[in-house]
Amino acid sequence: MMRAMRLHAPHRGLELDEVAPPVPGRGEILLEVSACGVCRTDLHIVDGELEGGRMPIVPGHEIVGTVVGRGQGAERFAEGERVGVPWLGWSCGSCAHCRAGRENLCDAARFTGFHRDGGYADYALADERFCFALPPAFGDAEAAPLLCAGLIGYRALAMAGEARRVGIYGFGAAAHIVAQVAVFQGRELYAFTRPGDAAAQGFARKLGCRWAGDSTETAPEPLDAALLFAPVGALVPLALAATRKGGSVVCAGIHMSDIPSFPYALLWGERSLKSVANLTRRDGEEFMRLAPLAGVRTEVRRYPLAEANAALRDLRDGALTGAAVLLP
Repeated sequence: MMRAMRLHAPHRGLELDEVAPPVPGRGEILLEVSACGVCRTDLHIVDGELEGGRMPIVPGHEIVGTVVGRGQGAERFAEGERVGVPWLGWSCGSCAHCRAGRENLCDAARFTGFHRDGGYADYALADERFCFALPPAFGDAEAAPLLCAGLIGYRALAMAGEARRVGIYGFGAAAHIVAQVAVFQGRELYAFTRPGDAAAQGFARKLGCRWAGDSTETAPEPLDAALLFAPVGALVPLALAATRKGGSVVCAGIHMSDIPSFPYALLWGERSLKSVANLTRRDGEEFMRLAPLAGVRTEVRRYPLAEANAALRDLRDGALTGAAVLLP
């Protein structure tokens, strides 16, 4: 038997269950989990803000583990090899989106920790085609946040194009990774945090941000682009107001509270408002090469597996600097 923190119904928190270890099917690998990041998407699932998932479910989609079993036809990774498992767990490969290299938009996609059991457990299954080799420069706990916080931040920054002055709204797990990448690329960064969050603002400056202040403050310079990691719709008009003509606002979360109405003048001037949806395998491969080159270092707080609810609570309360990671 193995331990698994499972969600049986939204709003009830996770329960520590003992269940039989999964058996890998065709093309699947069985991982002994060594670390699993705690993502805001997990919090949205637990809080019932995302519909369509399976119940009961083992959350967790920033999985680092060692291959201990392989199903028929699984030959990409050898037993004993360390791999990472992200949010995108499967796509159909045949729809228009998949054929165009945009598998992140596949309507039939299946997601780790939402449709497929994730990494809040001693063992986890994954389709080997959607796993990544991990840079050896990162330890297990330090590598876990790369698999969603890092990947979504990377995709959001790429959607900002050649933007030189970049604002980051919400300085949590994703922001603290993408900030390091942006500084490596020679961009100017401006961090916007919860009002009065001096710790987050200091952390942002430490990572190379030129300015850090409250989300309600005015940026000292017009932004070329703004990246929103906080799931707060009210920040969209503020970010548009802070962005120059021709700039863009990229919403990087999977869930956001309603965006309030705002005057067309904030969008006028060929500003654009975009969203990031999931990730592609190409994103993962590119980012895993870039992260060590950029000198990315992840700030993590470790929790035992049985304290997953405490990690989620700390994330909800904004009590984390960097990312929470469960260690089975």
